[in-house]
Amino acid sequence: MPINLPANSKMLNQDFIFGVATAAFQIEGAAQSDNRLPSIWDTFCATPGKVKGMDNGDIACDHYHLWEQDIQLIKQLKVDAYRLSIAWPRVMDKEGKANQAGLDFYRRLLKKLKDEGLTVFVTLYHWDLPQHLEDKGGWLNRETAYQFTKYADLVTKELGEWVDSWATFNEPFCAAFLGYELGIHAPGLNKPEYGRQAAHHILLAHGLALPIIRKNAPKSQVGIVLNMNRSYAASEKTEDQFACLVRETLDNQFFIEPLMKGQYPQLLKTVAPQYLPTVLPGDMDIISQPIDFLGMNFYTCNHNAFDADNLFKNVKNHRSVEYTDIGWEIAPHAFAELLVNLHKQYTLPPIYITENGAACADQLIDGDVNDEQRIRYLEGHLNAVHQAIESGVDIRGYFAWSLMDNFEWAEGYSKRFGLTYVDYQTQKRTIKRSGYEYRDFLNSRKG
Repeated sequence: MPINLPANSKMLNQDFIFGVATAAFQIEGAAQSDNRLPSIWDTFCATPGKVKGMDNGDIACDHYHLWEQDIQLIKQLKVDAYRLSIAWPRVMDKEGKANQAGLDFYRRLLKKLKDEGLTVFVTLYHWDLPQHLEDKGGWLNRETAYQFTKYADLVTKELGEWVDSWATFNEPFCAAFLGYELGIHAPGLNKPEYGRQAAHHILLAHGLALPIIRKNAPKSQVGIVLNMNRSYAASEKTEDQFACLVRETLDNQFFIEPLMKGQYPQLLKTVAPQYLPTVLPGDMDIISQPIDFLGMNFYTCNHNAFDADNLFKNVKNHRSVEYTDIGWEIAPHAFAELLVNLHKQYTLPPIYITENGAACADQLIDGDVNDEQRIRYLEGHLNAVHQAIESGVDIRGYFAWSLMDNFEWAEGYSKRFGLTYVDYQTQKRTIKRSGYEYRDFLNSRKG
């Protein structure tokens, strides 16, 4: 079952970038190697009841030792680009000084990626805050935003020559909302006011770091990566329509509106002021500085009914739809709608789809993984990107999540998102049928 796009698609042009993506904590392992400090995810994994199966990132995919093999895996997939993240606890000590052993690992990795002709996208923060900073309040402490600028300064100075594109943060929604508001991600705190204050400090850190990154890496693009789901109302009832609007405002607009317009959504002042963080004078000017690109991660959609206590509640789609192994609805039409709506709402910078993929119940049988659902998922969502481009959205690239199966946060190793199957006992990598179809699609484009 091949992946196909319309013959006239702009995504088939040579300047449209296709890649695969990973994140440090999810693949690297080597949690105690070369003076790496503990992160909030090390602590969270060690807390009973937080991560499925008490899984942790101590070994993960052992990418720290198998990175050369993994670069060849990336090459086999015939992609143009690779998106990875740097682990803050690996490159700095508690005093904020460079940890050369950690920097050397990334230096070797990035240099080899460039030698192999790949375009390199790096994310500075993909959720692994050093634990010693969490001990001082983490993202609830405004000081952490300033600590982030020191980290960004060090990394972009040391590694800037091998990086084409820097993202300050991956998914502030998840880092703040899941980590500080719902408590299902590290550090496991759960108060509404915590989540929104943490989010504000993350956005502030992004803005504070922008001029520093630009100074150190003047030839690189600089931006941020947001994740969004498309929100739908459970019915035509007015209260369900309202619930949907609140969900959309809190999940999506709360993060993009400060970046694009220098304000938090006005609706919240009237409807849910408890969700507005403390903002100091000048903060919004810092947060809303221009960015070179916006990264967009998309996986699914949600359906919302009115709830008297929380304004909205999540409900299952009443129509017959397909779900992935993690229980997320497959809805490529929602992806196209989301992108087009954002394009109508804001004057957006160029967009890269920095993550998109599916968790499937993959099984390795006789050296083969027949992940037919993932192939259909990829084709549907690639065509949704095509439709958005046809509607005028400036999208420059697409990264499949993920290069390989990995540590899936609170789900541990129970969910597999990779184009490559990982046997965690032997660390053997096996490209799945989806990986081969993605490769064949990219090869056909270059023909």
